[in-house]
Amino acid sequence: MDYYSSHIKNLIDELCRLPGIGSKTAQRLAFHIINQPEERVERLASAIVEAKKNIHECAVCHTLTDQEICPICSDPARNKKLIMVVENSRDLAAYEKTGKFDGVYHVLQGAISPMMGIGPADIRLKELMVRLEQPVDEVIIATNSSLEGETTAMYISKLIKPAGVKVSRIASGVPVGGDLEYIDEVTLLRALEGRTEL
Repeated sequence: MDYYSSHIKNLIDELCRLPGIGSKTAQRLAFHIINQPEERVERLASAIVEAKKNIHECAVCHTLTDQEICPICSDPARNKKLIMVVENSRDLAAYEKTGKFDGVYHVLQGAISPMMGIGPADIRLKELMVRLEQPVDEVIIATNSSLEGETTAMYISKLIKPAGVKVSRIASGVPVGGDLEYIDEVTLLRALEGRTEL
């Protein structure tokens, strides 16, 4: 038996598709949205549509941005010879919150996962190798401590080492199986400072 009208049910169903949103949370969000003034709901809907239309990958590091080149890549104060490789833009944001990394990033937009059918060609590894044609002192691999993250880190290390570039991996302090976006800044900073060469 349906308790809600089709419009409410459709809204709840769409909210349920978002990551981390179960049916109860989707119901709360749906009723919160419905009870907001119309102009607020229109601003929310407009923000979602505008973000989808205007956000794309940075031409250099592949993070998400609304500009051709993101603010980090275009900042002349950043050390372009120090590249931190992360899986996604959320991980980049987690490191930026520490305020201690002055290099640049390379966002893979994923990790190698044979179980999910994601191979090296499906992430931004080719683009990383193109960046390494410029002088680079060190590549810090800051993928997650999951099986996929570790696999990706080892693959990148084997790919880069023959080019003569120093390759390091973030140190422990990041729990195995943990996602970087949920880890506090102090732990991330310790992991960055205690990185080891691969």
